[in-house]
Amino acid sequence: MGDCSSETKQLLKEFWIPDYIVKPGADVQRISSTPECPVLVFINSKSGGQLGGQLLVTYRNLLNSDQVFDLGEDAPDIVLHRLYGNLEMLKSKGDHFAAEIEKCLKIIVAGGDGTAGWLLGVVSDLKLSHPPPIATVPLGTGNNLPFSFGWGKKNPGTDRESVESFLHLVKDAKEMKIDSWHILMRMRAPKEGSCDPIAPLELPHSLHAFQRVSPTDSMNEEGYHTFRGGFWNYFSMGMDAQVSYAFHSERKLHPGRFKNQLVNQSTYAKLGCSQGWFCASLFHPSSRNIAHLTKVKIWKRGTWQDLEIPSSIRSIICLNLPSFSGGLNPWGTPNKKKKQDRDLTPPYVDDGLLEVVGFRDAWHGLVLLASKGHGTRLAQAHRIRFEFHKGSADHTYMRLDGEPWKQPLPCDDDTVMIEISHLGQVNMLARDDCKAKSLHDPSTPTSAGNEDEDGDSDDSTKDETEERRKFGAADTFKFMQDEDPAWFS
Repeated sequence: MGDCSSETKQLLKEFWIPDYIVKPGADVQRISSTPECPVLVFINSKSGGQLGGQLLVTYRNLLNSDQVFDLGEDAPDIVLHRLYGNLEMLKSKGDHFAAEIEKCLKIIVAGGDGTAGWLLGVVSDLKLSHPPPIATVPLGTGNNLPFSFGWGKKNPGTDRESVESFLHLVKDAKEMKIDSWHILMRMRAPKEGSCDPIAPLELPHSLHAFQRVSPTDSMNEEGYHTFRGGFWNYFSMGMDAQVSYAFHSERKLHPGRFKNQLVNQSTYAKLGCSQGWFCASLFHPSSRNIAHLTKVKIWKRGTWQDLEIPSSIRSIICLNLPSFSGGLNPWGTPNKKKKQDRDLTPPYVDDGLLEVVGFRDAWHGLVLLASKGHGTRLAQAHRIRFEFHKGSADHTYMRLDGEPWKQPLPCDDDTVMIEISHLGQVNMLARDDCKAKSLHDPSTPTSAGNEDEDGDSDDSTKDETEERRKFGAADTFKFMQDEDPAWFS
């Protein structure tokens, strides 16, 4: 451990992992007792201004420095592949301690939602026999993942006392499963531009170009490409993504101005005004409203059915967690009448359903500040599809777990298609008072509140199913080598 006192060292032994476990080839140590809560710590040192770097120093002083990793230097897929390979080798030699470590291992990840999603994707892809549950430390701007599971949304303290307190909260946390979602996008490559992977797109790092479509697909024509990826919190399209895109563009141009969480949030609010989110009728043509841009379909009763979108909706959100835009809950909790009339349920994080919500503008979004406020509930779906054909707009804006991009739309008879479907689950660590609710938790109420607002089969081919198996590790949730990871958190 670091330079902490002997008393502190004794207290922290329950979180400590010895060298020979995390460093293959190190001399085997004789351990008298198994730590109750061994942790691997992954920190995006460039998140949260200077806080990520400070947190890295504190964790390395309190624990074995070899169990604490800087994500700017160590890719988590490589770290976990090496660690679990070492555990298997040690177990094959009869090392009982290694087997116990594997059973009770937990992961702590410190960074923004993009960083947390990266770790979730890696753990999902590795298909470990005992996948470790994950606790998240909020170091980003939105921090929707930490907030949903009770870890807060404000940047944490980085001193020794704060870190020790967090470690003990991790030890006492409960495990909760979270759904993962596969996203597929098919489109013809734009003819102009020079950006990789497909000019001129700057896609989220959780979308990976496969450069082809399935041989059995109707879009299997020259020039079409498939992009695949995954997300944990939300996919959104429209005005909210446009404001986010403006914010990220400003942060790339002037990174020095975005070192403080409060400054970031203030800048975001100002851009919401300047981009027309509050005065959409003046800045945002009605031709760019969701119903004019795309046909939306949901998979229901074994077939694709059209989803009616009110013509005034300018933003649509496909939500997995009860936290959006820094802790707001767009879905709320439908009352019993809504459940009976429209088959709407509370937003569980492990029920295999996305909540699909619409907003007219930012003024509509302000209803979320009320205790029972929510957006326009459109549907709950296991699968949802967006089809874009030639229209009055040449582009729209999309966002995937906080990462926005400017999406070109067809200018002739081409089609852009995006399909979202349920993929699997990963274990999270949650506090007892967390916002996320589990379908399988007996303490979770089945219905509540009196809010009132209006508003399975899989036809994937064999090739698609094979490609779907990998969506979160090195190829798709990995930060590009020449980019600053803090920009995506």
